[in-house]
Amino acid sequence: MGAGSTRAGRYVAQPSGYRAFLPAPLPPEPPLAFDGELVALLSRADQAVGRLDGLTRTLPNPDLFVAMYVRREAVDSSQIEGTQSTLEDVLVFELDPKLRRRPDDLEEVVNYVRAMNYGLDRLATLPLSLRLIREIHGELLQGTREAESSPGSFRTTQNWIGPGNAPLSRATFVPPPVPEMTAALDNFERFLHDGSLPALVHCGLAHVQFETIHPFLDGNGRVGRLLIAYCSCIGACCIGPCCT
Repeated sequence: MGAGSTRAGRYVAQPSGYRAFLPAPLPPEPPLAFDGELVALLSRADQAVGRLDGLTRTLPNPDLFVAMYVRREAVDSSQIEGTQSTLEDVLVFELDPKLRRRPDDLEEVVNYVRAMNYGLDRLATLPLSLRLIREIHGELLQGTREAESSPGSFRTTQNWIGPGNAPLSRATFVPPPVPEMTAALDNFERFLHDGSLPALVHCGLAHVQFETIHPFLDGNGRVGRLLIAYCSCIGACCIGPCCT
């Protein structure tokens, strides 16, 4: 990304010499242009979601389908973060934790399942909000090797993305400093309940904005992927328990 401002946001030089990226508020301004290509993509995506929803209505036990989907998602999402646990590992552990030695990183995958279900259940009584996101983060990191990364709390210091052990001066990407992060989160929370965009577009923008803000010391990627499912719930395009 260039040195100046873009539609997505702008880089701002900080007193210590690094540049942090401040995301532009949502919804985008000027508004998104729904050209022919985007409309066609949205139509195909909506049809795919509709077929999936129709399929679940023919199943004798749709709850079982959702439960397996959640576990498959947990494995895939956690593997992006470097875990080696498989779906079989998760199922065997849930059947009986003593059946065999579990992988060292299995707790992270099991926590992902618990966090997903926790959030879906909470959406029945609590709106999708910064409070709920913090609660989900706490569930996700509880008892893991990342438990020292302030589970359930937004960061109070600067974080950054870069090669392993790279200093801030060599960061690939620096999210907004804490004061600007707080302002961006306030806008983000309001956008979560903005109904002016198609549900799938809304989910995509929310996911990108959350990852750009990077409000936690650790676990941002997994929380951001969980957020897609929760945004789908308030966009009325999911099959989870929050929609029943």
